[in-house]
Amino acid sequence: MTGSASPAPSPSPSPSRRSVLGAAALAAGAAGTAGLVAAAPDAAAAPPAHSADADPWVTVLADADLVWQRLPKTWYEGPFLGNALLGSGIYAEPGANAIRFTVQHSEVQDHRPEFGSLFGLARLPIGHFTLEPAGTITGVDWRLRLRDAELTGTLTTDRGTLELRAHVHNSRSVLAVEVRPSAGERAFRWVFHPAEAISPRAAFKPLPAGYTANPPAQVADHGGVRAAVQPLLAGGQHVTAWRERTDRGGARTLYAAVAHSHPATTALGRALRSVRTVAALPYGAVAPGHRAWWHAYYRRGFLSFPDARLQRFYWIQLYKVAAAARADAPVMATCGPWLEPTPWPATWWNLNVQLEYWLIHGANHLELDAVTRALGEFRDGLSDQLDAPYRKDSAGIARTTDTRLRNGGDAANGGYAVGIPGQDPPTPEVGNLTWALHNVWLTYRHTMDRRMLREVLFPLLRRAVAYYLHFLEPGPDGRLHLPATFSPEYGVNAPDCNYDLMLLRWGCATLLDAADTLGVRDPSAGRWREVLARLAPYPVDGNGFMIGAGVPFAKSHRHYSHLLAVYPLYEVNWEQPAQRDLIERSLRHWVGFEGALQGYTFTGAASIAAQMGRGEEALEYLGELLTRFIRPNTMYQESGPVIETPLSAAQSLHDMVCQSWGGVIRVFPALPRAWRSVTVHDFRTQGAFLLGAAREDGRTRWVRLRSEAGAPCVLRHSLPTGPVEVRDGRGRPLPYEEVAAGTVRIALDKGGTAVVTARGDRPPMRIAPVAPNEPAPRWGLPA
Repeated sequence: MTGSASPAPSPSPSPSRRSVLGAAALAAGAAGTAGLVAAAPDAAAAPPAHSADADPWVTVLADADLVWQRLPKTWYEGPFLGNALLGSGIYAEPGANAIRFTVQHSEVQDHRPEFGSLFGLARLPIGHFTLEPAGTITGVDWRLRLRDAELTGTLTTDRGTLELRAHVHNSRSVLAVEVRPSAGERAFRWVFHPAEAISPRAAFKPLPAGYTANPPAQVADHGGVRAAVQPLLAGGQHVTAWRERTDRGGARTLYAAVAHSHPATTALGRALRSVRTVAALPYGAVAPGHRAWWHAYYRRGFLSFPDARLQRFYWIQLYKVAAAARADAPVMATCGPWLEPTPWPATWWNLNVQLEYWLIHGANHLELDAVTRALGEFRDGLSDQLDAPYRKDSAGIARTTDTRLRNGGDAANGGYAVGIPGQDPPTPEVGNLTWALHNVWLTYRHTMDRRMLREVLFPLLRRAVAYYLHFLEPGPDGRLHLPATFSPEYGVNAPDCNYDLMLLRWGCATLLDAADTLGVRDPSAGRWREVLARLAPYPVDGNGFMIGAGVPFAKSHRHYSHLLAVYPLYEVNWEQPAQRDLIERSLRHWVGFEGALQGYTFTGAASIAAQMGRGEEALEYLGELLTRFIRPNTMYQESGPVIETPLSAAQSLHDMVCQSWGGVIRVFPALPRAWRSVTVHDFRTQGAFLLGAAREDGRTRWVRLRSEAGAPCVLRHSLPTGPVEVRDGRGRPLPYEEVAAGTVRIALDKGGTAVVTARGDRPPMRIAPVAPNEPAPRWGLPA
């Protein structure tokens, strides 16, 4: 893979990378606006908010822009730019009169598996540029324009001003920073500072025996392009190349690119070519293509509600996820492409990955799904990570991996193996692959793409479940039991661990459904049915779900690994009256232990509350998250940068607005009382439907569904009590069946549209932002 925006394909992945990505890309690009009214899509500037002729995307994105009228001093205060490969965070250079532009890249890592994923396969820091003015910095006035994915503004010094524009180009994969200095600031300069090529974990944990840093980078001129070449002890290199261009009128533009290669030393040539190509053009000629991609990206969906602070936060997460994720990029590491000092310089599979990608489904951005692509491409290595006796028919994924899903788990202090149930060491954390495959299942369910089911989900889930089957044993009660395994982060192994029982039950049920859908007569189907019939019940006590048999939930714990059957699997859910008391007790007991709770505790609690139909409670949990954990630029920190929590908060908002588990599409299932108006457009649901709906003055006015796959359609519409009308996209009546109060079944063919309204009502179907209930400060560092 290269440092360009279109990485070279890896050799012969199975199934093919192209086939896995094809349906997701088509699904993401198919979002339409038929039957709805919106203004012209590419207005140059935002009209006044909520005016009748305002373009809704321009309006909400301009409202969500982050601003800085105070100088950001750390990564979690400053602007951030990225394209899933190249990332840059902007903030004051510590101890200096300068502005730091970090340069990091999601493909840049070490290649010494003998030292484990957290040292020998860790992401490596690259370095940063400093923008060094001639005068002393006295102020900033910056704006991160989400719609353009571009930072603009002014840096003021006691000698003048520096007007700047900056972006990480979507397709060219270069950092471009244009600076227009006033007369007193013409002597400003750029300086590149290579970082030591050592695992960032070295600042937090002891080094493994024999581990040393890579040699220093070497900076030299290459025909007018400067380059810092970082050799790697394992072979290969990563290279940062840059050139500054001066245009008429005095504008100076820095162009910088990064490339990585292993074991070859081809990164230098690629980085130089990237810079030379783009440096032939002024900033004004480079930026439009970048902006056009982002303009189209946002228009695939729309959501507006009257909480100004939270709505801005939501749109910033849509910006953030596209700056950090693409299907062809590595699966996001814990801090996305923005590597900072951290003990977590790898990709984490026991919660982080799953939460990072949930929002892409409802937001209609399947083009960002790297999880499905990576698990399909590197699935052979997932068997190799198990002990030899289990490799023939089983697979697993370790807690942490590199970009190719390798772990190196045998190294002390360096990584984690999958482990073996009933044995320790290594810690038997065996459920992570099954949980990751739930993300793939979500992508399948939101697209109904059978190729994905056939080529990735079914074969790999079959191997993940097969690993469990090696260890199930009947007990005196006639039930099948698991030996001790590990519930992520609780710190104690437990037999019949709920984390694993819940995932195993979901896995067997999903395999049977998939085999039926694909017409496969699998020889293991009888065993899967036996597991569903005889698997040990989930261990519970008076406080709700336990960690496992004999291990109560007895201490503060940020992770909801013992609650997966409730969320996100929905196997135990609020619509089962007999389970409500158990869910209630489990939620209260979990969040009732202060001390170890962290940000994603509150996003998980918000989504469980949304399942319970409790919008006020869900909003309270999100309020706790924003107040206690989210930083000025909406980033999040646990010792180092951790990206999953803010992104999962966007999914919690989705769960308040629409839920589609269990074959039912639930519109506005958990709205707070204060959200009397809500607009949603092209929200993607399970069954491959695109949902549009509007709530006005406390009541739902219309619901629109377009079917991409012709899947069964059961809709809980949330319209006021009374008769409804169901019409097609041309206004003609559609037959429907009322299956319960407020719930209808509609026969929709592939490509068909249904519009549901109260009988006799003909509301205007506009995509429009709703007015905020009250003003709120912008994100960033406003005055």
